Amino acid sequence: MDAKLQGYIDKLNKLNFKEMYEGDFFLTWEKTDDELEAVWTVADALRYMRENNISTKVFESGLGISLFRDNSTRTRFSFASACNLLGLEVQDLDEGKSQIAHGETVRETANMISFMADVIGIRDDMYIGKGNKYMHDVVDAVTEGHKDGILEQKPTLVNLQCDIDHPTQCMADMLHIIHEFGGVENLKGKKLAMTWAYSPSYGKPLSVPQGVIGLMTRMGMEVVLAHPEGYEVMPEVEEVAKKNAEKSGGSFRRTNDMADAFKDADIVYPKSWAPFAAMEKRTNLYAEGDSEGIKALEKELLAQNANHKDWACTEELMKTTKDGKALYLHCLPADITGVSCETGEVDASVFDRYREPLYKEASFKPYVIAAMIFLAKFENPAEILKKLDERAEARKFN
Repeated sequence: MDAKLQGYIDKLNKLNFKEMYEGDFFLTWEKTDDELEAVWTVADALRYMRENNISTKVFESGLGISLFRDNSTRTRFSFASACNLLGLEVQDLDEGKSQIAHGETVRETANMISFMADVIGIRDDMYIGKGNKYMHDVVDAVTEGHKDGILEQKPTLVNLQCDIDHPTQCMADMLHIIHEFGGVENLKGKKLAMTWAYSPSYGKPLSVPQGVIGLMTRMGMEVVLAHPEGYEVMPEVEEVAKKNAEKSGGSFRRTNDMADAFKDADIVYPKSWAPFAAMEKRTNLYAEGDSEGIKALEKELLAQNANHKDWACTEELMKTTKDGKALYLHCLPADITGVSCETGEVDASVFDRYREPLYKEASFKPYVIAAMIFLAKFENPAEILKKLDERAEARKFN
């Protein structure tokens, strides 16, 4: 047995994650500390095996169904990569080519796509109160289908971003942080600034900042949420962050001063998002089919954004962080001043300096998704990892 892989297996054997078997992954704060640690451990094990030319195909056949109700590059390809890594093929559900337009119900669609599906990945992040609920509706439908004998297995659902959380992104961000700081045990007391930043576009989801404060506060970190007045996130997620900080021995606070958040920060995450109140209003306007109201709201929000162009990750601000060398994070794509837009979230020089770490940050996502699937599909994942090592089948022909 490879010594490093044995180390991952030994670590798994010390964790309690039994409830993940045949389960789903909706929100990070619904998972225990051990369950989160299990995801990161399996992700590292799978990555190590692939990098050492060990096949991790645990399915001989099967489908991973993807449904993206919003545009995606990294998450779309990460989901496809994760499924392929485990031996599943991916079929994208294009709602425009389905019978949904003809009145097919969620219950019917979910069952029709799941006859040979082992996992369903959904991104539904555009409308407040809709995305996470839709995912639960899908799970309820396939659970009933399995119970009734229609489906031979219940597919696992992985939240690829909803209106509340972006768990695959934030779990990948956290694994990147863990590697950069040499372990979870080294994160206690580290300051993380999750800050709003100016964008020339409007309507960016709240799920990344909410996911960050909902997860990073569990590590004993000093988490600061910074944004201009009027750019609040969901109050219930802030409550989750406060409770997490109290439990972990860390802290959570909100400020309307970006410089305050950046000062002595170990990690900075400057990113634009739309105000919670505005996202609620937009959801209602779309539900009412009010196209003129939507246009008016967009104009209003762009003007509101333009009042805060000074909220940007600049070289000057970065110098105020811990030793002037805070780890810069972004879920990508970033609005880069002078590159992708005239004025944006981050100075081009800052982004260029962190380009390699940013790409490395993104590279953890396929393995995190694969780990979520792996833990849901195998009752004893440590034993499966051991068997994969013993099988020693090369991923790439030697």
